[in-house]
Amino acid sequence: MTIRTSRALNALALAILLSVFSPSPAHAAAQVIDRIIATVNGSLILQSDWDEALCLEALLSNRSLDQFNDEDRRAVLDRLIDQELLREQMKSAEFAHATDAEVSAREAGARKQYPEAVSDEGWQALLARYHLTEKELFFHIRREIDLMRLVDARLRPAVEIDSKSVETYYREQFVPRLKQSGASAAPLAEVSGKIRELLTEQKVGELLVSWLHTLRSEGDVRLPGVTPPASDPGVQSQ
Repeated sequence: MTIRTSRALNALALAILLSVFSPSPAHAAAQVIDRIIATVNGSLILQSDWDEALCLEALLSNRSLDQFNDEDRRAVLDRLIDQELLREQMKSAEFAHATDAEVSAREAGARKQYPEAVSDEGWQALLARYHLTEKELFFHIRREIDLMRLVDARLRPAVEIDSKSVETYYREQFVPRLKQSGASAAPLAEVSGKIRELLTEQKVGELLVSWLHTLRSEGDVRLPGVTPPASDPGVQSQ
């Protein structure tokens, strides 16, 4: 049983207990019950999952929570759905999972964005402001690294960038941008490796969009608490 499934079942059990044992309607109205926002092939995404994801994204992007509008919030929910779809693919994939050292290094990078987080006390106060614990942050960072590695393991081997594509990018984009900035262009031989990697990343991104589209269209994604855009494939509102 996954952590998310366990939490979802606990939330549902709590809701049932409250509905049975609440002494009065007024008392019941005062209770805060976690609600189901989406289901992804039977797995639940709760309001608390969505709120936590918003806090995480705000922290890692150095934004305050009040800077997230409705469109931003929906984008975070869409990423939660995509992550759930990808996690299902981990069962049949082989890749190197994130180590504690790698997660700690990524956490340290996030911490450097905030001058007040230099001290441990300041870091803990910052996490509290975003309604996160260090354990929750560590878990989320590990999961994100694993998902990126899953994508790489699945899609990168299918990408081939030929020399002509590298030369075209160098001539049509790399050199003109350097000229606009007033810098002199480096020889193609010196930058071909970086250009090839850039084009590879772009292609992996395109393949990921296509893969997620397929996973959504073939899966069962429901949003009982949110009205999805009509263009969302495989998404049903209730």
